[in-house]
Amino acid sequence: MTVIVLLVATLVFRLLGMLKVRRFATWRVSAAHGLAVMLVMTASAHFVPAGVTVMPNHADMVAMVPPFVPFPALMVYLTGVLELAGAAGLVLARTRGAAGTCLALLFVAMLPANIHAALADVPFAGGEASPLWQRIPEQVLYIGIALWAAERPAALWARFNSSSIQTIDRERERV
Repeated sequence: MTVIVLLVATLVFRLLGMLKVRRFATWRVSAAHGLAVMLVMTASAHFVPAGVTVMPNHADMVAMVPPFVPFPALMVYLTGVLELAGAAGLVLARTRGAAGTCLALLFVAMLPANIHAALADVPFAGGEASPLWQRIPEQVLYIGIALWAAERPAALWARFNSSSIQTIDRERERV
């Protein structure tokens, strides 16, 4: 379901871009906003009371937390807040890079919970557990989109290359 929300939201934003809404002029920005929509949806589950059964709830999320993680209920609230902060960061151009990078790290940190939930057959929202073959590629997709939306790999590489070249040029000038 989360992948569908991500894809549909991204396509809607990109369609708005094609209709001349300048904010969504690129796939990268549209994907950043699509990921933000998905994160608002997934983060909401971290705060839904246990009695609610129409969607994942806090108890479902706590059950996903591996036994080695201390204070599982608190960690679920914390990751929910971090997802919401990341979503807000993605929609602001000035903070998109940092948000995307931090979200990628958060997705990596949450990977053990997804692995635990799949291997322990933890039910989700009253349904069956998602299989590991589904959870891992989804998490990798979210990491990739967060980094792509952040423009971090290309920007860091360009910055590294330009600073390295400048350093080499300065060294040559001194010799």
